[in-house]
Amino acid sequence: MEKLRVENVTKIFGKQSANAMKLVEKQMSKTEILQKTGATVGVYDASFTVNEGEIFVIMGLSGSGKSTLIRLLNRLIDPTGGEIFIDGEKITRLKKSQLQQIRREKMSMVFQNFGLFPHRTILENTQYGLEIRGIAKEEKRLKAEKALNNAGLLAYKDQYPHQLSGGMQQRVGLARALANDPEILLMDEAFSALDPLIRKEMQDELLELQANVQKTIIFITHDLNEALRIGDRIAIMKDGKIIQIGTGEEILTNPANAYIRTFLEDVDRSKVLTAEHVMVRAMTINVENDGPKVALQRMREEEISVLIAIDKQRQFKGYITATDALKAAQAGEKTVREIVQMDMPTVEPTTLIQDVLPIISDCPTPIAVVDEGKLRGILIRGVIIESLSSATQEVEDHE
Repeated sequence: MEKLRVENVTKIFGKQSANAMKLVEKQMSKTEILQKTGATVGVYDASFTVNEGEIFVIMGLSGSGKSTLIRLLNRLIDPTGGEIFIDGEKITRLKKSQLQQIRREKMSMVFQNFGLFPHRTILENTQYGLEIRGIAKEEKRLKAEKALNNAGLLAYKDQYPHQLSGGMQQRVGLARALANDPEILLMDEAFSALDPLIRKEMQDELLELQANVQKTIIFITHDLNEALRIGDRIAIMKDGKIIQIGTGEEILTNPANAYIRTFLEDVDRSKVLTAEHVMVRAMTINVENDGPKVALQRMREEEISVLIAIDKQRQFKGYITATDALKAAQAGEKTVREIVQMDMPTVEPTTLIQDVLPIISDCPTPIAVVDEGKLRGILIRGVIIESLSSATQEVEDHE
């Protein structure tokens, strides 16, 4: 279900915004427009939707317009043109009092610098948004404590920000935002000030938290690896424009242009691609109907030495080898049930390739991709290696 919609939103800073808009429409660059008008194009003609319960990542380098865009969503900055809708309501036309209510009840924001009050305890910091809303004292405390407990910080509620590490302070900022129980969470470079190890831990915590609370999250980052790791979908910006929107796999496999491809040089595809993306069709044998002679015939036709065993409902049963099928045929066996081996590893379609690599490196068989017991395909070492190296080749081909 659609939660937020942005239609043709533009933001130009400066007195000559009208003239600058005309130059933007003529496809002039951001630098040229600045030189001619003194106006800066923050965002131009941005359009996208965000679904309820989705982590939608907006990423780009410094100056791309991503932080301007997130501030347009809650109208900390008013757009020069275009419309923004939340639950179908046009917030670009709301009065100040109506907008305040939206910010207090529907949206919360988490900033890069944590934004904690040094003179307030962790509990008092977490209660701040509830305090502004005029929530009663006891209810305010209970809501704040619940948010801190979810963040694993309840034991620190009486301490002050300077007594906590950077990662813990950011978790307090996140708990404060969630204490209001917002429907939409805006996170502007929320983890970029953290050390790499703590940053990764915070990404894990955000994903775990999202699994429990299912908020609509709009997350700003300049790091594509971070975007690929946490985003359900990603919008990539350049010079105020959205260049491409898609899932991580869609962007990796079908980059929109050379600019997007340059980002992919340093991406570890094993941390993004899943088993479903690189699996191949399995050659199968039905254990309920087929015998060893049928198995041998199929192996000769396909020039393979292993068949994946399934039943009529495509439930995965194991595998049989050419050697075992030949012995069974010579012995006059009519079924392959007795020669099915069960030691083939299985993974789910959503399993990341980075988690498959340790399994397949020493595995003498393919890996079966199984979804609720049903065979979806198989993973082969050579295909995995090819998929991981293809991004580098694509970039080289376009240089």
